[in-house]
Formats: sequence, C-alpha cells, structure tokens
Amino acid sequence: MLDVFKSLFFGWCIVAIATPSFAADPDHGKEIAKRWCASCHLMERGQTSATDQAPPFTYLARTPDFNANKLAFLLLLPHPNMPSVSLNRAEVADMADYILSLK
Repeated sequence: MLDVFKSLFFGWCIVAIATPSFAADPDHGKEIAKRWCASCHLMERGQTSATDQAPPFTYLARTPDFNANKLAFLLLLPHPNMPSVSLNRAEVADMADYILSLK
C-alpha cells in the first residue's frame, strides 16, 4: 500500500512540475508578435500601421486547423517581404496561442 502512495505522489509531482512548462503564454506571444509582425500584420483593433498585403491576425485565427505547427510552418517558409524570424518552439506556441485568442 505504501508503494501505491509513493507512486501516486511521484506521479503528482511530475504533473505539477511539468504542467506550467507546457502551457503556452498568449501574453508573451503578443510581445513577440509586436516585435516581429506588427509592422505588416494588423494584430489588434486601433492599430494604425500595417500593410494591406499581410493578412490580419484575426483572419489567421479563423483559419481552419490553425495551431502552433501551422504557424511554425508559415514561419519556416516565409512569404516575400517577410523578415527571417527565428523563434523556438515555446515562442511559436505562445504566438499561436495569442493569435487564437483573437477569434
């Protein structure tokens, strides 16, 4: 019986430690997007500077199956006039979460 409690406790500790590190942070994603994307993409209401050639983030948010993997693919194969953006997986997940929050 003691082994069962040890196993449960160990499992709980793993979940408690791992869960926050896997959660995407849309606020951090917004900061990243402001730095890399706001000069071309409309990110939020009231934004005055953007090009008419880049889709607004609300459009991306409503795109079927949009997620961090799709965003990573878009960033790996940038379209013309898009700067080379080098983000890690966590940053891409954060930015995707931010974009999805705009639905």
